[in-house]
Amino acid sequence: MAYETRNPYTGELLEAYPDATDTEVHQAIENAHVAFLSWKEAGFAERARVMHSAATILRRDVDFFANLLTVEMGKLVAEAKAEIALSADIFDYYANNAEVLLAPEKLPVANLDEGDAVLSAEPLGVLLAIEPWNFPFYQVARIAAPQLSAGNTMLLKHASNVPQAAAAFEKLMLEAGLPQGAFKNLYATRSQIETIINDPRVHGVALTGSEGAGSIVAAQAGKALKKSTLELGGADAFVVLADAEMEKTINWAVFGRHWNGGQVCVSSKRMIVVDDVYDQFLEGYTAGVAKLRVGDPADPTTTLAPLSSEAAANEIKDKIRQAVSCGATATEVGPKVPCSGAFVQPTILTNLSEDNPARYWEFFGPVSMLFRAKDEVDAVRIANDSPFGLGGSVFTADPKRGADVAKQISTGMVFVNHPTMAKADLPFGGIGRSGYGRELIGLGIREFVNHKLISVVDIDAPF
Repeated sequence: MAYETRNPYTGELLEAYPDATDTEVHQAIENAHVAFLSWKEAGFAERARVMHSAATILRRDVDFFANLLTVEMGKLVAEAKAEIALSADIFDYYANNAEVLLAPEKLPVANLDEGDAVLSAEPLGVLLAIEPWNFPFYQVARIAAPQLSAGNTMLLKHASNVPQAAAAFEKLMLEAGLPQGAFKNLYATRSQIETIINDPRVHGVALTGSEGAGSIVAAQAGKALKKSTLELGGADAFVVLADAEMEKTINWAVFGRHWNGGQVCVSSKRMIVVDDVYDQFLEGYTAGVAKLRVGDPADPTTTLAPLSSEAAANEIKDKIRQAVSCGATATEVGPKVPCSGAFVQPTILTNLSEDNPARYWEFFGPVSMLFRAKDEVDAVRIANDSPFGLGGSVFTADPKRGADVAKQISTGMVFVNHPTMAKADLPFGGIGRSGYGRELIGLGIREFVNHKLISVVDIDAPF
């Protein structure tokens, strides 16, 4: 597993890092455990001070952090700065709310004369976070901020192509005032990941990544009897009803599919359009994609970024070929992308029959699947015809109708008149092949705490 920074726009290898040694891994676990013993006793006010400090540093040094994202995985400058801003918001959210979210809850016991019962939340200990490259800071912030605020400590195994971002996050937490060892980045190997999960001082693992990686890690965690959460792939439905405001809907569709180069688990990957407006949508969508500007992600005028690596680009191109071999129609649209760099030509896939396996895949790049639905009922059927269940959206001029349709779509999140999005004060997570567990808000901070019952009972109470 080679940890290296390779510019996806130029293909240039900028820096390489050695894998962690076994000694480093074992020492990191021990340090995290020792740090936990004191950090769990720190009050919420002290933890909040550190979280607020991290947010302040992110906003102060936004250009530095954003540049890392652009160089390492090709994120557009504006999108990189937005990611850093969102990460800062998440730190502030938990600084402001962690104590309330984890406040002891007095339970309504049946007979108050016999005593009372309180449910308290206590940190578990050392956690392992395994995170992907597509949002190198946000993905880490949304697990680190709540769990550190809860009193846990953390080891980070980040994606191998964003090693500088991973190191920068560790430095950020130290500068913010987190105790040594409480957050440690490790350039760990696959075998070392299993070692970490099996260590008795480690009490849980949170993974955001592919289905394959999630399946392996969940199995390892289950065998070790450790709590796990998984945020995996997605193939979000973008449902367009006949009364949708078409121009605005098309603009959101172009954005929803192509932000971050299309490399988002909640990208609008499946455009499901009712028959009455299908042709109008297709024409407008094609024209909208044509307005994208391809180029250097460091150039503020660029709106279509390269993929994170040439390997990722080649994988998408191969998936397109497989879809076509199984009967789909692939139409290249948008600006002509360069032959060099990790670019993929924006492509629309149509005629995806139910026996075409590509219909059920996740395309992690600028590939749009378009489906013609007979009507609203058929649109819901197609939306639910997916192994994934992460996010989705419904576009209509009638918000109440949109909410009614949203209730029928089987995912963890559905937005009306907006593509699936992430905010510091909204929960994030899915069902089905998209994983389990939730991140952010109160749901996220309570994933890795011990919900301990303390019941004081009158000694004379009956059994």
